[in-house]
Amino acid sequence: MAIAPASAHAFDNPELLPTQPTAIVDLAKILTPIQQDRLETELTTFEAKTGWKLRVLTQYDRTPGLAVKDFWQLDDRSVLLVADSRGGNILNFNVGDAVYRVLQRTFWVELQTRFGNQYFVRDNGEDQAILQSLAAIETCLERSGCRAVPGLPKEQWVLTLVTSIFGGLIFGFAARPRRSDQWISWKWALLFSPLWGMLFFAFGIGPVVIRTAEWLPLVRNIAGFTLGTMIGFLAPTPGQSSSSET
Repeated sequence: MAIAPASAHAFDNPELLPTQPTAIVDLAKILTPIQQDRLETELTTFEAKTGWKLRVLTQYDRTPGLAVKDFWQLDDRSVLLVADSRGGNILNFNVGDAVYRVLQRTFWVELQTRFGNQYFVRDNGEDQAILQSLAAIETCLERSGCRAVPGLPKEQWVLTLVTSIFGGLIFGFAARPRRSDQWISWKWALLFSPLWGMLFFAFGIGPVVIRTAEWLPLVRNIAGFTLGTMIGFLAPTPGQSSSSET
């Protein structure tokens, strides 16, 4: 089993496990009975449909530890989500080798930091951290892989918008004409293209495209780049203001 980013505690307490087969062991009582029944059906159906085995263990002061491996017969096509609120991040994932080849380490790190952090749990609850993480895993396994966790959180989109605007400012400033017979300075715009191109395409457009199919964030970032370009191109420089006053 490949582990990303952490595994369950190295104890072996099989007496904590139920006697009946189940895909969920909710020792910490995070999920409501309705959520647990619905999730049980969902995970069982998903396994029958795709062959990927997803299992959930919640724990607090006691843990079955290594006993879950035999209880669930975890193998290379298995993912064990462990929710434990005793740490700073409540989510850990035990990932089989076959799964790890489809969804690599960067996916699991982003998944853990997005849904397991204290701010997300505070605003949405521990149950949503589990449910939304599983939904993202199912989506990406059905797609045979994802470059990033699906979905674009608001704070991440704001960051892409800021980098798009900043990239536009650099492009607009670099493209300003340096001679009276110039309308635009393509030479300087191309010279600074690694900088504004990285800000706009790599940090402004890239994270949006790989995380969501929605067009609105993309349109807003392009509009932000355009606005930044206009400001950088048209805003007077201190030297120009002084010359005009003279």
